[in-house]
Amino acid sequence: MRAGPAGSASGRRRRRGRWVFATAATFAAVVLVLWAGMGCSPIYVIQAGWAEAKILRARQPIPGVILAPDTDERIRGKLTLAREAREFARAQLRLDVGDSYTTYVRLERDTLAMVLSAAYRDRLAPRTWWFPIVGRVPYRGFFDLDDALEAQQELEAAGFDTYLRPTAAFSTLGWFSDPLLSTLLRYDEVELVATIVHELSHNHLYVPGRSRFNESFATWVGRAGAIEFFCSRAGGGPDTVWCGRARDRWQDAMRFSVFVDGLVADLQQVYGDSAASMEGKLARRDAVFELHRARFRAEVQPELRSLSFGSFLSLPLNNATLLSRMRYYHRLPDFGDFMESRGGSLAEAVADLAAQADADADPFGLLATTGLD
Repeated sequence: MRAGPAGSASGRRRRRGRWVFATAATFAAVVLVLWAGMGCSPIYVIQAGWAEAKILRARQPIPGVILAPDTDERIRGKLTLAREAREFARAQLRLDVGDSYTTYVRLERDTLAMVLSAAYRDRLAPRTWWFPIVGRVPYRGFFDLDDALEAQQELEAAGFDTYLRPTAAFSTLGWFSDPLLSTLLRYDEVELVATIVHELSHNHLYVPGRSRFNESFATWVGRAGAIEFFCSRAGGGPDTVWCGRARDRWQDAMRFSVFVDGLVADLQQVYGDSAASMEGKLARRDAVFELHRARFRAEVQPELRSLSFGSFLSLPLNNATLLSRMRYYHRLPDFGDFMESRGGSLAEAVADLAAQADADADPFGLLATTGLD
């Protein structure tokens, strides 16, 4: 996922059915009933439910859009590639794709939604929100920028670090037929396929309350899946530009993962000093931030092949922005090693994790079977 809470799954989930709503008003009313009295603002739920229902009602079957004579050739090509990527995820990776990405929605704006996250300033702990079925999650999604900015200001006034970012995709974890959104078509071919496989992997495996595992797992499946797709498809191969680009981006993602995990380890030493005052911890954390910014410029950035991770330098560095990155890039090399320990088969590795993952235990512990934990 690259957005806020919207679905349902368990460690070994498979699709349990579909909810069908005739109108946006019905959808909003049912969601309100689900969330009422559960610690989530009814107004927030109504707004999110209404916006989601508008998207679902605007869906068009992708084959019809492809065949329409007025469809732009670039869009036609991207949609054709998206259909191929979905079939690859279903047939080759054996992901539980359901009806996701069989439809297309052209949005009236450049950004799907805003995702707001927050963290405590003196420790690497996110502010979380509880939602039915998905459990606690460290972010909220907003379809209205003003609402997102107001919520961000309230969190900062309460003393939290915050991070507000746009998102171009989301997953409802198989509860609805997720459409392919026009915002995704701005991506190049490799990023489009990686994102589709990323989101479909949430349909297949989602451990409630384990956002860091869920997103890092999906980053791995998306990146490794893009390599397999472009390097083995008909008309592709290991010598093609797209195959090379997919490989480079997976290597870049792993390099950034190692860097972020190292930064986190240094911060944990600062935050774990029980004798230090709040002011002392914040001063020391700022020094750690500056040290690692310099390391990123000198050691990491020059080695990157395709991804730049430029926002690491351009955005303010605080616990919220750091946790957001860690959420998607935690222990990526260990996921890769886990796959290699299963004969290099992404499909086998994904199936193995889905069979073993349990919400009652840290699913990252499953990666320890490689002996590299």
